Amino acid sequence: MEAILHGLILAFGLILPLGVQNVFVFSQGATQPKLIRALPATITASLCDTFLILLAVFGVSTLVLQFDWLRFSLMVAGVLFLIYMGYIIWRSKPTTRDTNLAIPTRQQIIFALSVSLLNPHAILDTVGVIGTSALRYVGMEQILFTIACIAVSWIWFFGLTIAGSVMKKIDSTGGLMIVFNKCSALFIWGTAIYLISGLMK
Repeated sequence: MEAILHGLILAFGLILPLGVQNVFVFSQGATQPKLIRALPATITASLCDTFLILLAVFGVSTLVLQFDWLRFSLMVAGVLFLIYMGYIIWRSKPTTRDTNLAIPTRQQIIFALSVSLLNPHAILDTVGVIGTSALRYVGMEQILFTIACIAVSWIWFFGLTIAGSVMKKIDSTGGLMIVFNKCSALFIWGTAIYLISGLMK
């Protein structure tokens, strides 16, 4: 029970903050004409998190944290990606009843893969925090810890998608989504600046 609770609380704490991955999943719920059309992004993001959690638990965290050049390369790629993502989100326009800017399934999957696997915070948090926390447990306890972390990801992303769909119905003019996109872009650029300051130390 301790391993399950630890996994639930830890995973929820890591996934809760606003980030590129969360913004994208939420936006798909808000921009797709039907909820089911947003599921490719939701499922892809959930599978990517599952993949990262499994890698972390099975010891990849030790490999990443031991090699400074690998961590530095990951951070540089992440900074460039965050700057680009902030620009795209800042310029994006919400879908209204008169427009339909929903992206197709294939692009959803590719974009969800990029925001999940090229996001330095997601990787370092998952690999560094969950991976090192998993070292406390062995056998069945470690399996339960891992399942709890994965379950939080799936529930959270499906919840975000539903929340985006609900917001679309409330905000028919798209005004709230414009504010949300601007704030998200500023947050993402702030994250990039924070990572750059870490690289310069």
